[in-house]
Amino acid sequence: MLKNYLLTPGPTPIPPRVLETMARPIIHHRTPEFQKVIQEVEEDLKYVYQTKNEVLIFAASGTGAMEGSVINLLSPGDKALVVRGGKFGERFGEICKAYGVEFIPLDVVCGKAVDPKKRDEALKIDKKIKAVYVTLCETSTGVSTDVEAIAKIVKNYEAALVVDAISGLAAIPIKTDEWGVDVVVSGSQKGLMIPPGLAFVSVSAKAWGLIEKSTLPKYYFDFKAYRKAIAKTDTPFTPAVNLMIGLREALKIIREEGLEVIFERHKKMASAVRSSVKAMGLELFAPEAYSDGVTAVKVPQGIDGEKLVKTMRDKYGVGIAGGQDEMKGKMFRIATMGYITPSDLIVCIATLETVLSEMGYKFQLGSGVKALEETLK
Repeated sequence: MLKNYLLTPGPTPIPPRVLETMARPIIHHRTPEFQKVIQEVEEDLKYVYQTKNEVLIFAASGTGAMEGSVINLLSPGDKALVVRGGKFGERFGEICKAYGVEFIPLDVVCGKAVDPKKRDEALKIDKKIKAVYVTLCETSTGVSTDVEAIAKIVKNYEAALVVDAISGLAAIPIKTDEWGVDVVVSGSQKGLMIPPGLAFVSVSAKAWGLIEKSTLPKYYFDFKAYRKAIAKTDTPFTPAVNLMIGLREALKIIREEGLEVIFERHKKMASAVRSSVKAMGLELFAPEAYSDGVTAVKVPQGIDGEKLVKTMRDKYGVGIAGGQDEMKGKMFRIATMGYITPSDLIVCIATLETVLSEMGYKFQLGSGVKALEETLK
């Protein structure tokens, strides 16, 4: 019998008490009972986002919220500045292209973080830029971006700062109001510890000013419709009822532990993973700009990276993620976000050692687990 462990950067494991709430009989969404769910979820999302602004909730993946952040802020003739340092930074550019929005790419070498000064230079050059798109945690490369530094620059311009925090929210700090981030998009299946299917967007007063002027086509992802509905503790369209109920419970768990404690836990676990892979002679993909939500590791020379990930999953029941696009087979990624625990990491690293040894990689067996446990103390 195979016992499964999930250490992918989304979806992540779901706490049993959250699963239990989602298994209860469904309720109707146009009722006082569900209005109470909306109200509680809204307030707790503001806590996680660290904002006083409304947090709009969509029945969609995080990409839906990303698309919404383009079609609601921009109009034909506007330009966007898009930081592209991996698959998900590139996605913002793809969405702009789909709607005929001209975007200026600010390309960053994979495994590196963007230099905020370069963004400042781009904004000074082109006054038609109305939105700046950046990724808090680039899931595909394990890179964390200094959003605070970027926000200090963008606040001096008309452009709104839009941050993809899909794999960062509730895993690494993002202080929406304090830093002055205008739009933060996220999803449900990572640090928030519920299944995929919900997307979230916080919107600042500055961003609402752009939204009022936007003329790009929109219907389902119309932010104004969701803002109008949330003011009445309602939703404009049918919500994902049981996901919302599960989210309410997951947010209670986050409140109980506290954001600062959660951030410190993620930091410690990610540090332990980095220590363990380095002890095994492996190389980090982003050694200078790593994220505490997911760690990307280079596959050693002579090892089939795709086979490594597949063997861990199919033979041993331990799910990690491989590389994407041009990094396919060249890296693997271990998540430390959400309901992933130190005991999960011990199983993961022990299994990684076993599979690497089976595939012919030479290192001191047990070195990774030892380094992991020493760092977790």
